[in-house]
Amino acid sequence: MINPNAPLTGPQANQQPPRFKWLSTLIWLALFSLLLFWVFPSLLGQGESQSNETVTYSTFIAQVNNNNVQSVTITDYTVTGVFKSPVPSADGSTKSTHFTTTVPQFGNADLIALLQANQVVINVQPSSNASSFWLSLLLYIGPFILIILLFWWMGRRVSSAQNGIFSFSKSKPRLYMGGKTNTTFEDVAGVDEAKAELVEVVDFLKAPARYEKLGGKIPRGILLVGPPGTGKTLLAKAVAGEADVPFFSMSGSEFVEMLVGVGASRVRDLFDKAKKSAPCIIFIDELDAVGRERGAGLGGGNDEREQTLNQILVEMDGFDPHDAIIVLAATNRPDVLDAALLRPGRFDRQIVVDRPDRRGREAILRVHTRKVPLAPGVKLDVIAASTVGMVGADLANLVNEAALTAARHNLDQVTQACFEEAMDRILMGAERPLILSPQERRVTAYHESGHTLVALLTPDADPVHKVTIIPHGQALGVTQMVPLDDRHNYSRSYLLARLAVGLGGRTAEEIAIGEITTGAENDLKDVTNLARQMVTRWGMGRRTGSVFLAGEQEVFLGREVGLRERQSYSEQTAALIDEEMQQFINERSTYVHDLLAQHREKLERLAQALLERESLDEQQIHHLLEEANEVLETGDKSVEGSLIASIT
Repeated sequence: MINPNAPLTGPQANQQPPRFKWLSTLIWLALFSLLLFWVFPSLLGQGESQSNETVTYSTFIAQVNNNNVQSVTITDYTVTGVFKSPVPSADGSTKSTHFTTTVPQFGNADLIALLQANQVVINVQPSSNASSFWLSLLLYIGPFILIILLFWWMGRRVSSAQNGIFSFSKSKPRLYMGGKTNTTFEDVAGVDEAKAELVEVVDFLKAPARYEKLGGKIPRGILLVGPPGTGKTLLAKAVAGEADVPFFSMSGSEFVEMLVGVGASRVRDLFDKAKKSAPCIIFIDELDAVGRERGAGLGGGNDEREQTLNQILVEMDGFDPHDAIIVLAATNRPDVLDAALLRPGRFDRQIVVDRPDRRGREAILRVHTRKVPLAPGVKLDVIAASTVGMVGADLANLVNEAALTAARHNLDQVTQACFEEAMDRILMGAERPLILSPQERRVTAYHESGHTLVALLTPDADPVHKVTIIPHGQALGVTQMVPLDDRHNYSRSYLLARLAVGLGGRTAEEIAIGEITTGAENDLKDVTNLARQMVTRWGMGRRTGSVFLAGEQEVFLGREVGLRERQSYSEQTAALIDEEMQQFINERSTYVHDLLAQHREKLERLAQALLERESLDEQQIHHLLEEANEVLETGDKSVEGSLIASIT
């Protein structure tokens, strides 16, 4: 369905509206019809003149007297007819039997009597003076009209082309006039703190005189800072919708072009448009694309990006105090912005739009499921609890995937199972129809069982939500772990538990199969990176102590170079860091090896269950291990055969 309030963006803003396109089409049809109307009558007339031979009036009278005329048709002073036999010309050639001639203005009565006397068939057509007059007029004037319209159309095309050539310096903002963004604070959830700070901006745009009377000045620039997908752009639209003011939206990358000076010209044009529509809001998305720190680019101060940034700084300084214009900008990299942007008088207020907590995620889910038919058993609070770390965009994608899953299964409503399947698809990837050999399935089962068992038996580890040996994405098997609560600080014991869980898969292969495979590559990579961060960033090493040793990010031409860091410590310290990392990993590896060797029976049962069922959820895993404990404690072997069947 087409949204009538959708803005014109990019090149579409310069395109002709639909009514002008229809007008252009009608003009072309009119020109084509006029051409046909002018050409075909001429061709028809020419064809007719070629088929009818023109004879003199004397020859016509002589042939009538010789009884050689079969029939005639009289129209005004023109007579056309058919000879009974061809009349030879003076040079001996034989003419056509069809003829035409012109009779005198007076003497039609004598002609009619002569024709009747010689038994000629007489046909009379009515006079066509009026139609012939307009036809002649059209045939004479039509070509001139056609040429004039052709030149007019060519002039319009040339003018449009010139406007396209010389309009590259014009800004093309997405404009929502009169608060027609159709977005309010009711459509934004999970960022209550940010909304509370923006209420003041809405109040100022609605009643600026109340603040000016007291000498107060609203911040000219507000910077929305937060991870991608947290709703920064949605918040900016909601401010314009609440204040019912025009909303100019552009991305930072749209200012910068290859031609020098274009970006600065577009900035001037954007602010000129905003001043004419004040009070209004200017929103610049991805400000870091144009607002990076100056002096680090190629060409010094003559760099096109830096000129654009300079023009933004000048325009924000040049606001009239009475112009109710507020510049909102969004970025997820505030650390790379130029210091001049963040000083008072420009972007002097920063609002953090952080990841939502559990209650915020539930509110976001309720917003996105307004138009989704939910089954009675759907529990959004449970879904919110299992989506730790997800932002608004992730939750919107989850709801969409659940709706697609319900449609795929021909359901009328979205059920809780649809959300579970959508969650698995997002976190673990789509299932791959990959056929594994029995040996590979066995290795994968022990690998994932090792991760699962270590997570269940290690204090402070995240609970296991689901484990499967069905290939998902690029993984042959997946162990899904979901934290119970949102974490903002990580304890040393929690990080050690993560190291242990990461080493569980490789250790399980070594214990159960007696061989190690390449399937633990990603696990070893994650474990190594985590151990390095514990030593260098978080000061958890025993001998390195509470020292930050991560160094600084390498920067070249204003951009970070990969993930490399410039070393800011000695070679002895680097060797000490490597030793501390190795000690962390070795200690955790020994712990995991002893733990799995002690619970070897549970490892075997869990792997056997995975080989038979392929996927186990949290309840099935706990039920399986509880019955395994019962067998180990009581020694009742009759329970063993029903272990796998009981978890179904």
